[in-house]
Amino acid sequence: MTADAVARHDVSIEAVISTSVKPKLRIRPMQDEDVRRVVDVETRGHLFPWTRRIFADCLRVGYNCLVLEEDSLVVGHLVIASGAGQAHILNLCLDPTCQGRGYGGGFLDHALARLQESGVETVFLEVRPSNEVAIALYQGRGFNEVGRRADYYPAARGREDALVLARQLV
Repeated sequence: MTADAVARHDVSIEAVISTSVKPKLRIRPMQDEDVRRVVDVETRGHLFPWTRRIFADCLRVGYNCLVLEEDSLVVGHLVIASGAGQAHILNLCLDPTCQGRGYGGGFLDHALARLQESGVETVFLEVRPSNEVAIALYQGRGFNEVGRRADYYPAARGREDALVLARQLV
């Protein structure tokens, strides 16, 4: 999926998210001016966060970079590399204060639908085996374990493996 394809899908996902109070939610392409807030969310959401430079590089090379806004405040981000009928989810992060509200599932569902529309057949991602919440999210969306990468992630004590998950879209 190209960045242009993502840009055409600046949408609201209120119907996808079920909460008692309905905030205004919107998914849109990430812009350079979002990177400061994205890094803030990333830093609060991960023990080993991506840097400002990594996000800037992802934008520069044309990865599919999306943000999730709640009432005009960026509360999540998603970075996807794609080509040759495959996509790789590189980063999906929500502000810790927004977790548990269904935002991650709605955000992921949106991205998977856009990828499928653009002709992507298979989506891959890595996840820490210790991240049970993320694993449940991905498995609930049809991802299955297809491999393991040894010592993939930095950890508090050394390194942690990554589970490689995949989902067929067609």
